[in-house]
Amino acid sequence: MNITMIGTGYVGLVSGTCFAEFGFPVTCVDKVKEKIDNLKQGIIPIYEPGLEEMVKKNAEEGRLFFSDDLKDSVRKSDVIFIAVGTPTREEDGSADLQYVYAAAKEIAEALTDRYTVIVTKSTVPVGTGRKIAQIIKAANPKADFDIVSNPEFLREGSAIKDFMRPDRVVIGCETARSQAVMEELYRLLALMDIPVVYTKIETSELIKYASNTFLAMKVTFINEISDLCEKCGANVREVAKGLGLDKRIGSKFLQAGPGYGGSCFPKDTMALVQIAKEYGSPVRLAETLVDINEKRKKAMATRIISACKGSVKDKTIAILGITFKPDTDDMRAAPALDIIPVLQENGAKLKIYDPKGMKEGAKLISNVTWCDSSTEAMTDADALVILTEWNEFSSLKPESFKDIMHGRIIVDLRNVFDPVRAKEAGFDYNCIGR
Repeated sequence: MNITMIGTGYVGLVSGTCFAEFGFPVTCVDKVKEKIDNLKQGIIPIYEPGLEEMVKKNAEEGRLFFSDDLKDSVRKSDVIFIAVGTPTREEDGSADLQYVYAAAKEIAEALTDRYTVIVTKSTVPVGTGRKIAQIIKAANPKADFDIVSNPEFLREGSAIKDFMRPDRVVIGCETARSQAVMEELYRLLALMDIPVVYTKIETSELIKYASNTFLAMKVTFINEISDLCEKCGANVREVAKGLGLDKRIGSKFLQAGPGYGGSCFPKDTMALVQIAKEYGSPVRLAETLVDINEKRKKAMATRIISACKGSVKDKTIAILGITFKPDTDDMRAAPALDIIPVLQENGAKLKIYDPKGMKEGAKLISNVTWCDSSTEAMTDADALVILTEWNEFSSLKPESFKDIMHGRIIVDLRNVFDPVRAKEAGFDYNCIGR
């Protein structure tokens, strides 16, 4: 069974590589020739632990291919995945589907008389699958195909594990033929007793948005609780532990911080708000959490300024971590993009270090000093700010870097340090939720 994966971004490249690991011949297609040329040379456009090695392995073993010729790949394929971007529309927060629909039209023009399953892997609003079917039928009335929804649930930093050992696989399909094809694709996972949930297309499309919004709600809830902890003298880490031990709630996504970011939560929560409005059934909890999260990220800059005695003018601030989470180079909707401009507007001089995010960060952040290590960033700094909880930051010992800093202020927005240890080292230590 031959697979075409349209789009070599995060979802497409990880998914295509993992299907190749399952043993299927996979061609990853992208219109950007430079990107394809780089992939053929083993140059990966994103950072994801283990991905580079897996791409190399499957390419060398003759299962993973890269091409900028969509039509040629489609003609040879039994299954075509659409994994292109669905960015947020600035005007209303809805998902921009121009790339999805453009891909559908190109697929239609290339389809032959062989039966083909066309799968949306991109996160798309309810009704998109039906619209894709209409586009293909209009462009190629003789095409023999089915539309399937198969949303991804990949966490950046652990995407390969999430694909190879997922909690569940969700498939929206409505014919026996298409279900048989999808069963073959995910046969190895079914043999491992991983739940494969078959639904209507609309149900599958909505599951993705509902899942991410619920997880974003957990993040937002614990952030609100952390503010309450600071007012009443409680400890948010202990509160989160007490919450998470309840099996009905679970411990994941209960780490207080500066707000959620990334490629999924901000985009998908805003899109769900718009979907619900379009259907006349507003999801008010989603509307509220979007508002809370945006305000929280901006409030973190105020928190840093307050910790610096009310002013950061002409002060040197070391910032460790700018990606929205560790183990990724993804800067999309990262809290750093809201915090850093406010500090700069207030006259701060910024020295930044991130293990993997500085290349992407440099495209979005200017007038800062990029450093090669945490030590370089902290040297002569008046204050230290932790924005991303990379493991290497958690292993830093406050007593080991106090003498290289000019000031004695730490603003730890990820709670990576031991407060007692930081204070014993002579720091004015500011953290979240205690």
